Order: sequence, then structure tokens, then C-alpha cells
Amino acid sequence: MNSKITQRQIGQRLAELRKLKGLAQKELATLIGISRSSLTQIELGKRSLSAIEMLQFASHLGFSMDAFLGKDFSVEIKLEEHESRDEMKDMRISVPDLNVKKIKNILLYILERCAGKPNVGETVLYKLLYFSDFNYYELYEEHLSGARYRKLPFGPVPKKIDSVINAMIKEGQLQRINTVYHDFPQKRYLPLEKADLTTLKASEKDVIDKVIDQFSDWSARGISDYSHKDMPWLATQAGKEINYELVFYRETPYSVRNYIEEDGL
Repeated sequence: MNSKITQRQIGQRLAELRKLKGLAQKELATLIGISRSSLTQIELGKRSLSAIEMLQFASHLGFSMDAFLGKDFSVEIKLEEHESRDEMKDMRISVPDLNVKKIKNILLYILERCAGKPNVGETVLYKLLYFSDFNYYELYEEHLSGARYRKLPFGPVPKKIDSVINAMIKEGQLQRINTVYHDFPQKRYLPLEKADLTTLKASEKDVIDKVIDQFSDWSARGISDYSHKDMPWLATQAGKEINYELVFYRETPYSVRNYIEEDGL
């Protein structure tokens, strides 16, 4: 196929058309007959398309091959005329639903393993939750705790976490301690009961364990700086909710999924 544009430009155009159509990656991949990881690699410009695949994209996204491969192609004007922006706004891609019982047990489990470490204050705890949730979503395309995260100055912070922790303190599951670590004030939590591991699948516990092994010895500054370079953080505006779908645009060392192996490349 003779193309006047690069593989990366093709991927960018397909991604823009998909988003303007209101399609999630998983939805479009199913329509094309490829895996979601394959679509991610295509949109990143890291995987080429066969002629048949390109024709399928043209059919489902509504563009002509000649126009799409031209240097002056405009994504906006190639949308099918009958599709309205209001319809697209109503479509949801990946909206997590907080599982309060599960996030309580995730907190208890993380603290069981980490509460004895002087570096694990509130900041580190929240980042361990973040990487557990987002790594699990990248691997299994399912939500772990269902927590939603906002982009705040010190890194991603789960919404409603204060309410969850206050409830756990009231119920005698946690104890809050205000202390000082390396001359900085630190808020720490101690577990007062064991986590109910029956609420976690083996795959969920495995992801949490790997996150703990990788990050639980990091300082608050170190893990915060690291989270600031993760694609979900980078691609989100300050103060806004972080979209889980952004994990599929991660690159090394943040990506935890072997896309090349899955696609047999």
C-alpha cells in the first residue's frame, strides 16, 4: 500500500476518528476483528496495517482511502454527516464504580505488608493504590477497586478516599497517626484488623503484591515524581479525573502488559 503519510500519522488519524465517533478501543477492535492491544499499537504507530484491515477501518469509521491517506486529510470533516456530537457525548467509555468493601480490604492488605515501613505515609499509600488500580486495568481491562483518581499536585489521588478512611477509623479498622519523617509532617495509618482476602481474586492480589514489591520502599517524593511521568497523569489536565483508558498508551517502564507477545510479533 503506497501511503503519502507515515505509520504514526495513520495511527494518530485513526485514534482521532475513533474518539470523535465515540468508540472505545475495545469496541472498535471488536468491529475490526483484532485485539485491543493490536489497536493500541496501531494508534501509537508501532504496528502496520494490512490492506484488508485498512478497508475495515474505512468502513467502520466512515472515510475514503484516498482522502485518508492524503496529506491534507481533516478528521473533523470526514465524520459521517448523520452522526451528531450530542450522541457522542452520551457514550461512555470506561466509568469505574467504587467497590467500598474491596478498597477497604485493599487498604488493609497494603498496610499489613507496609505499615512497618517508615516511608509509607499517606502519599506513598495513595500511589500504591493508584498503581495497583491502573496496572490491573492495563493487564485485565477490568477495574480493581473501582476508585476514580484526580490529578492533584502531589500525584494521582483516589476520590472519596477520605470518606473511606474515616469510616474505617470509626469502625475500628484503622488508626491514624500524625508523625514526622525526615523533618516533614507525615500522616500514617496502622491496620487494626486483617484484610479479608476472599474479596480479592488471585490475579488482583498478584498485581497488588507486585506494586508493593516495586514501590513500597520508595520515598513520597520519589514515587510522586515517578507517577508524574506515567501517561494517564501526563495526558490529564490539572484537577481533572484521570481516564483509565490512558494506560493503553503507556510505554516502558510504565507499561505492565506485553503487547508484542500477545500479537505474536
